[in-house]
Amino acid sequence: MGLESLKSEIFETQNAVSIMREYNFIAFSLPNHESAVWKWDGYLGCTTYVTKGGFSFNGSLVGPININYVHNLSSSCSSLIINTTNSNNKDQKMASAEQLVFELTNPDLRENALLDLSKKREIFQDLAPLLWNSFGTIAALLQEIVSIYPFLSPPTLTPGASNRVCNALALLQCVASHPDTRTLFLNAHIPLYLYPFLNTTSKTRPFEYLRLTSLGVIGALVKVDDTEVISFLLSTEIIPLCLRTMEMGSELSKTVATFIVQKILLDDVGLRYICTTAERFFAVGRVLGTMVTTLAEQPSSRLLKHIIRCYLRLSDNPRACDALRNCLPEMLRDGTFNNCLRDDATTKRWLQQLLHNVSGGNRVPSPQSLAALEHMLV
Repeated sequence: MGLESLKSEIFETQNAVSIMREYNFIAFSLPNHESAVWKWDGYLGCTTYVTKGGFSFNGSLVGPININYVHNLSSSCSSLIINTTNSNNKDQKMASAEQLVFELTNPDLRENALLDLSKKREIFQDLAPLLWNSFGTIAALLQEIVSIYPFLSPPTLTPGASNRVCNALALLQCVASHPDTRTLFLNAHIPLYLYPFLNTTSKTRPFEYLRLTSLGVIGALVKVDDTEVISFLLSTEIIPLCLRTMEMGSELSKTVATFIVQKILLDDVGLRYICTTAERFFAVGRVLGTMVTTLAEQPSSRLLKHIIRCYLRLSDNPRACDALRNCLPEMLRDGTFNNCLRDDATTKRWLQQLLHNVSGGNRVPSPQSLAALEHMLV
């Protein structure tokens, strides 16, 4: 068997075995000076050649096959082969990612690099730290974002320009969702660069895609329960921007925006913020009520689930719960959505709990609670 084309990459292992690999060949230099070469014959199988005294890389294997080693090598080294192969593939993927990230800083190569990275971001491990720590990369992504600001008003954004900036946003979402870069992302106030997109009202596809992808970045931030994230978003007035999308966006955009509001409400800081003033509470309640009315005509169980969860969380606040007695949509009480929720036991349970909370159960509102309700309605 010829090994003329075998090029070697040396990896040191704990048992001092050297591994030399190229494509489907792996050669072992054993501690007792015997050698073995495995030829990969498919996903699970391989053929083993074992020699006495070593082998030559410039010619054929020499020496008789030592059958005694075949079984031992099969049991002890198969995982080593697989791990080495996976490690090599991982190294190749990371090298590819590093090259694409490097190309982001070149205006002539950036568009293709954005497209490739956004498509492959799920297979590149630790892409987020690489993006954040590479010189000029985040600046290049922000440059892509601000470059389309002039096309927001009047709305003249083209599909191509929208797709390109959405690829940049997809990479920022990767940074926003990674535990090692999330706080850095927030401290740099990068979400603020997305807010002009959320403030648009055009319903054309380029703008809808832009809003949806921007919401995806914010959604990635709130997906992990973190009061620091919620506090930051509240300080930047994210609620009105989400409410705008909940009113006029596509079903998918409405769903993501409602999910963001839900996650904010589920945090004690967020619930307290929304329920502190009547203006904030009724702004959220009005939009949720409008969405319920729309869903009665065009049902969406996914969107309805988030709406009901928002209402249920609001009912955890005594003042808000008292207010909901008067403003909770009747369609949530009269069985309008029974068919829509037929196969969703979790949401049905949430709705039942909501109605129980709002009805007060056996609880009699205290004078303080009634006074608070009167204050909210003023």
